[in-house]
Amino acid sequence: MLNEVNKMKKFQEIRDVIASPDNKFYKILRKLDKKKYRDKNNIFKAEGEKFLKEKINFTKIIIKESKYEYLENKYKITQFNNLTILKDDLFDEISEQENSQGVIVLYSKLLTSIEEIDGDVVILDDVQDPGNIGTIIRTMEASGFKNLILTKGSVDVYNPKTVRATMGGIFKSNIIYETPERITEFLKDNNYQVVSTLLDKNSIDYRDVELKEKNAYIFGNEGHGISDIFIESTDIKAIIPIYGDVDSLNVSVASGIFLYKMREKIENK
Repeated sequence: MLNEVNKMKKFQEIRDVIASPDNKFYKILRKLDKKKYRDKNNIFKAEGEKFLKEKINFTKIIIKESKYEYLENKYKITQFNNLTILKDDLFDEISEQENSQGVIVLYSKLLTSIEEIDGDVVILDDVQDPGNIGTIIRTMEASGFKNLILTKGSVDVYNPKTVRATMGGIFKSNIIYETPERITEFLKDNNYQVVSTLLDKNSIDYRDVELKEKNAYIFGNEGHGISDIFIESTDIKAIIPIYGDVDSLNVSVASGIFLYKMREKIENK
């Protein structure tokens, strides 16, 4: 009984509990679902216990009050100085999950510049679905590709749905947003072989692609595919054969099939 009393006393001493929706910090939290506020504050949120296990510096941990004791017993969350606890109703307002684990972690955005890129690169041209982007980042990590360039106007990788879909892969990727013009200039100046996935009379089977020292793999928008500026700079046009009665593959599925084959080729060089 004494231990429980001491535990609760310690809880009362260390916790910073937000109970009012008018709290200034809470108002910022509510706005982080919108890109302009993520950009303005240079932070994004990731929800779930998984992120307590990531060896990544975070800005703050947000805890649902009713989950405090469970999380303290499992993760010793009182060790973290930047801990904030929300009343349950306030936490539920900002949670993206129906059955939340009661943890939201805030991180600083991790954008890289294009000049820092070295090695093979995945390029996403105007991909718009948050789930697709997140799945592609997760697949990149699984297949050993670290560099991701997105054209400006593509969906924000720090969208909460995207972050969740990456399953932690977002912290292991070099992520850049650039204009198509700057991307094609970079690829040319750095002697990249450009491989685009598109249906064309000159397209070859993706299994027949021969890789060079540095390769760029381009995947296009879910509806209209790859932009003309990238097609014009493409060295190899590749397709994934379709054997059933469908027009195309989802971009996240196509990228997974394609990247694993490219990884196989790299490993067998």
